[in-house]
Amino acid sequence: MYYRYLGNSKLNVSAVSLGCMSLPVSDPTLATSIIHTALDGGINFFDTADLYDKGKNEEILGKSLKHCRKDIIIATKVGNQWKPDGSDWLWNPKKEYILKAVDQSLKRLQTDYIDLYQLHGGTIEDPIDETIEAFELLKEQGKIRYYGISSIRPNVIKTFVAKSNIASVMMQYSLLDRRPEEECLQLLLNHNIGVLTRGTLAKGLLAGKEPSAYLEHTKEEVVKYTDTLRNATVENKPRSHTAIDYVLKHKAISTAVVGASTGIQVEELANYGKLEVIDINQYALLKQHFPQRIYKNFRN
Repeated sequence: MYYRYLGNSKLNVSAVSLGCMSLPVSDPTLATSIIHTALDGGINFFDTADLYDKGKNEEILGKSLKHCRKDIIIATKVGNQWKPDGSDWLWNPKKEYILKAVDQSLKRLQTDYIDLYQLHGGTIEDPIDETIEAFELLKEQGKIRYYGISSIRPNVIKTFVAKSNIASVMMQYSLLDRRPEEECLQLLLNHNIGVLTRGTLAKGLLAGKEPSAYLEHTKEEVVKYTDTLRNATVENKPRSHTAIDYVLKHKAISTAVVGASTGIQVEELANYGKLEVIDINQYALLKQHFPQRIYKNFRN
């Protein structure tokens, strides 16, 4: 595994990180094993959210990593507040809620600080100044080291870039979703804000899963694209690694956040290495054959 700094922060994160949303929390032993396998493979960045499994995800992650807390980097998210009856959640980016929610996450994660605290969504109509105030206060209090947002909304991203000290933006980015290339990635690179990619393997379609429609792509188009991916993958190398290589090739990207729900999946992630970065010809081939789109919706 190799490492990159997350934007202008001091967080030196593994090129591939573990997205914990897919962890099988109903089987804590297996979930813990997946986390430890990632750790043994050099993965040091773990991304979760208070929303996932109503906090159980944070609890398992915190317990699994407590023994090596100083050696790893934990990111979690805030903004989605569960209703009292647990039937659904409401969007709440207000300062008062964020300041309360962080203490609950700290308790579940069994830690005194969160390395990266992220706003889990948001729109341009949110009280953004109030949200930023909350994050800045938490930094002053030492409860978080850095903060960022998880968003694919260009205008929201641009607003936070202009108004805040965000260290990162998490966004969906893959060969099957190249929309960030058009107007987001260069902006973030120019401001030295790190990008965390989610959906890097497009729900497994770029890792060998049975083809199906994805976003604006039909099933037939996905078949064609994944054939191109297979042809661009060197012998004895997983297609997933080539797909990860593609997103990491862009200088704005700090780490590819990839989920795993089985031992086999996490072992493949943990085996990712620097020597497998695609060359310029493979990169050009993939850019040529995978479509470039723009954000038509989700702008605000």
